[in-house]
Amino acid sequence: MKYPFLDLGKVNEPYMDELVAAATRVIRSGRYIGGGEVEALEADLCGLTGVPYAIGVSNGLDALRLILRAYKEMGVLRDGDEIIYPANTYIASVLAISDAGLVPVAVDIDEQTMNIDTSLIENALTDRTRAIMTVHLYGRVAWDERLVEIARANGLKLIEDCAQALGARTLSHGLHDSHHAGALGDAAGISFYPTKNVGALGDAGAVLTHDEELARTVRALANYGSDRRYHNIYCGFNCRLDPIQAAMLRVKLPHLADENADRFARALAYARTIDRPDIILPKMSREVNDNVWHQYVVRVPAERRENFMKCLAENGIGTDIHYAVPPHLQPCYSGMVHAPLPVTERVADEIVSLPIGTGISVADAAEIGRVINGLEF
Repeated sequence: MKYPFLDLGKVNEPYMDELVAAATRVIRSGRYIGGGEVEALEADLCGLTGVPYAIGVSNGLDALRLILRAYKEMGVLRDGDEIIYPANTYIASVLAISDAGLVPVAVDIDEQTMNIDTSLIENALTDRTRAIMTVHLYGRVAWDERLVEIARANGLKLIEDCAQALGARTLSHGLHDSHHAGALGDAAGISFYPTKNVGALGDAGAVLTHDEELARTVRALANYGSDRRYHNIYCGFNCRLDPIQAAMLRVKLPHLADENADRFARALAYARTIDRPDIILPKMSREVNDNVWHQYVVRVPAERRENFMKCLAENGIGTDIHYAVPPHLQPCYSGMVHAPLPVTERVADEIVSLPIGTGISVADAAEIGRVINGLEF
């Protein structure tokens, strides 16, 4: 591929010397579980987002699972409680809900943003609704004043799936007057999967929160349910963040703002170059950094999508689909009861992700746009 969809070797190449030094530092420390590297990364995440509590955990799915399990231990949630989530998301969002013995309730999406349509949330409320999980999909912040109003009026927790949007900001106030994704609601799950804007060299994640009790409960649950050595107050898990991954992330996290700015520049190049009525481009905003462009997702007619991707491949351009099958249509959720989700199901058949990461330049994005303009598919 002349323009690969993603080349993790290129992503990590600029940091190679620092990554090797960080790994060497951890190896020589003799501390391979917890310790100073993890604590330093947690402090860095607090500084970045403005939350007072950050807990490094094993991955993004576990971050969400731990939040929900912690709320159950605290008596905030109980088996059978309902959690509203956007139908267009990666399955991890829903797995965390059902794994905790809770009921996922899908809400359709806004066609322009492809994030949750907050105007539909009230129709999904029941006397069992206890929380809303908003997902900042593709790097775009999914948050507005209506979301906050609904949560406050109904006593609901607001949980952010921030797996794809670290570093994004919004003009709308969060519950604690923050504008930072990950600090807007009651708690947030972060993923540092290698493909993310700041990625580990393996699995890694974090929980962010303003709630001291939640932070303390999550930390205990992630460490076998213990609050101190050999003293287990919960039936917990082994979901700790490895210090070697924390060290890798500490190398890359200071560069997140530059990475996000570079992605915006590539997204802008696409927006300025691609000019076809049969291709719908993602919404652009210059008001605030409300999208860190984890993915650049266009929409093409469903019956022509396969040919579109094939033609791009023939021109050396890699593509992907995020995500081809919504969670409510996956075999593992075949028994899920849900309202009609027409926008999500239509969009799932139309979306195509174009290269947006470090492997291409702004000039490359413009060239890809010109290729797209000339395609017959």
